[in-house]
Amino acid sequence: MTRYILRRLLWAVVLLVLVSALTFVVFDVMPAADPAVLRAGRNATPETIAAIRHDLGLDQPITVQFWQYLKGVFLHFDFGYSYTSNTSVREQILSHLPATLSLTAGAACVWLLFGLPIGIVSALRPGSLRDRVLMGGALVLMSAPPYFLALAALYLVSDDLGKVPLLPGADSYTGLTASPGQWFASLVLPWLVLGAGFVAIYARLLRGSLRETMATDYVRTARAKGLSERRVLVRHGLRSAITPLVTMLGLDIGVLLGGAVLVERVFDIPGIGRLGYEAITHGDYPTIQGTVLFAAMFVIVANAIVDIAYALLDPRVVYE
Repeated sequence: MTRYILRRLLWAVVLLVLVSALTFVVFDVMPAADPAVLRAGRNATPETIAAIRHDLGLDQPITVQFWQYLKGVFLHFDFGYSYTSNTSVREQILSHLPATLSLTAGAACVWLLFGLPIGIVSALRPGSLRDRVLMGGALVLMSAPPYFLALAALYLVSDDLGKVPLLPGADSYTGLTASPGQWFASLVLPWLVLGAGFVAIYARLLRGSLRETMATDYVRTARAKGLSERRVLVRHGLRSAITPLVTMLGLDIGVLLGGAVLVERVFDIPGIGRLGYEAITHGDYPTIQGTVLFAAMFVIVANAIVDIAYALLDPRVVYE
């Protein structure tokens, strides 16, 4: 087990280096515009542009630039400075990270609290009216685009346009440390909107997996031993059926920690997704690189954690 964890961690480092190389090639070797020109601004003289290129190290060989970039990222956690605001990309990401963490954690709670019970209930009574209603509603939620749900939610309960003003301040994000109550109110709608589609996906996946698991031989053996149906469901059926969901959960959380661009944009949440969107619109290459690497890091780490967690959920998994 220890050797497997070490291999997974080393492989995660290799993947991060590969992602770093890819982003370096895209934004430094083949940029759409000269970074020195973007940094210099309008009406810059050739001398000013040349001086900026020297300060940024753009006049050095590509191999030297890549090595300096890797050292800055992996040894000093330094992503450089923004071309538009001349501030540290690391500080920008860290300042936007709490909002993204809040959004992701709440949305994950929503889709797990609703998706898992729906999937279990549908799996226990397949083909019933309740199963058809729940799966039909899940299909509708899965088909609805997140930005449409976000705009519809704002139209219903926002302070200025809301037809049903149930949550004052729901369309204005507030930090947790500033006001916990206002923080919760401002994130209720984003949590519901972001979690709605995932509720449908997790419910349908658990339904199919649980139905298949409950028809296996070891589940029938457990029933033959006289175990209660609840114990058979929880200890034998659900524990094995939930394994595919663990994979999805780790990857989905990793992706959302990299930024839920549409939801953050619609609800004006200052998260990493919104930071990356603004960096793209302004051609701010260092900030784009930083957000891409952060997203890749979250996905890789989440994937490694999921692989390790399999041993706790499914005793049939053996690590070599």
